[in-house]
Amino acid sequence: MPNANEDNQTALSQAQHRAVSELLRVSPVADELAHRFQQAGFRLALVGGSVRDALLGRLGNDLDFTTDARPEDVLKIVRPWADSVWEVGIAFGTVGCQKDARVGDAVQRFQIEVTTYRSEAYDRTSRKPEVSYGDSIEEDLVRRDFTVNAMALALPEKEFIDPHGGRQDLAARVLRTPGTPEESFSDDPLRMLRAARFAAQLDFEVAPEVVGAMEDMADRIEIVSAERIRDELNKLILSRHPRKGLAQLVDTGLAEHFLPELPALRLESDEHHRHKDVYEHSLTVLDQAIDLEKDGPDLVLRLSALLHDIGKPRTRRFESDGRVSFHHHEVVGAKMVKKRLTALKYSNDMVRDIARLVELHLRFHGYGDGEWTDSAVRRYVRDAGPLLERLHKLTRSDCTTRNKRKASALSRAYDGLEERIAELKEQEELDSIRPDLDGNQIMEILGVGPGPVVGKAYKALLELRLEHGPMEHEAAVAALKEWWAAQS
Repeated sequence: MPNANEDNQTALSQAQHRAVSELLRVSPVADELAHRFQQAGFRLALVGGSVRDALLGRLGNDLDFTTDARPEDVLKIVRPWADSVWEVGIAFGTVGCQKDARVGDAVQRFQIEVTTYRSEAYDRTSRKPEVSYGDSIEEDLVRRDFTVNAMALALPEKEFIDPHGGRQDLAARVLRTPGTPEESFSDDPLRMLRAARFAAQLDFEVAPEVVGAMEDMADRIEIVSAERIRDELNKLILSRHPRKGLAQLVDTGLAEHFLPELPALRLESDEHHRHKDVYEHSLTVLDQAIDLEKDGPDLVLRLSALLHDIGKPRTRRFESDGRVSFHHHEVVGAKMVKKRLTALKYSNDMVRDIARLVELHLRFHGYGDGEWTDSAVRRYVRDAGPLLERLHKLTRSDCTTRNKRKASALSRAYDGLEERIAELKEQEELDSIRPDLDGNQIMEILGVGPGPVVGKAYKALLELRLEHGPMEHEAAVAALKEWWAAQS
């Protein structure tokens, strides 16, 4: 049997072959840029995630470079060459640009970032990293987050620079820090969250000493701004293996400091195990929601799946018959989602949509096993609005029972609901349910001007529309007059 060293050597050899192939693909643009820096008297190297991804055979058209040139010099070099240039990150030493280049028979668009050798560090009273520029690539690499991101390829000579064993760690699929984890996380506490994110993205293991430092220093994440935490969390949630990264956040105690509702789902089981492990259930729902995605990762769906039951800890009750109940946890959970996601600086639209899905995730079960009436279908579609497709996926994902018969019955029941929705959509405009009379018609028929009466009449007609479906104009007028007579 081959030993671990032989396995690693094989993995390294395969990685090098992949890297050569990937780098040959991007060399037209990378080498051209490198020659421009060389002619100006500066050095340029492909660095970090770009080198890592080349070794993994997954290098895209987003390229990261590092240089000894200061940002003002970088601008002078890239402006005549690039198709467009932006300076959003220049305060942190980064210049961005876009370049269209011919690769083989096609023109491809490359997004490029060039960053001056640098080091970053936090002090205990600041939420922003202090940036200072360095003079050597070795100094730059030792300040990077993980060894697999601390490799570089000097251009145009193609000299591989790996002072911290990044290739070996890449072959072993492990995340380590170039220096001590404590030094790395003191420089930028967000790196603790990045460890979980890279574990999720790459399906790597986090080295034990790194995990230990994350546990010991978890409270340092509080110095990082909500926006940076949110962006890193999004990358984790949208990764290939979010469960793995989320478990890392919970197990190390990091989640307690910015998403405490997640570890709170680990309810202690009652002695009879009469309710599910809500934490594991939520991760399973997330996995199942991901399986239902058709057009790539959906952040709204994934966050809704992860957070759909966060109201359960606050609503848990032990009933007299020994059962455990969570009455109205969807309503409580929706309010908790709004508060937490607002604190993490998510957009108002995202907060609204995720909270709405959490609020509606039990609606399907509220109708029981009976036949869905037209009225119930209309209300379901109306309440979901543009979130209907996501609600379908969330509701189906929420079935995690191991009882195959029960799971099959729930699936058939939801199939039936979707069929009923499709049938009614053929007969009615379900996507834009509105009363059969508009506000102007209501005012004309009742002889009133704008005011609260019009809104009440509109709402009453909408209820009739939901209950009975479309009405002929004369019937709608008669119904409005009947309602008006009842108001006096």
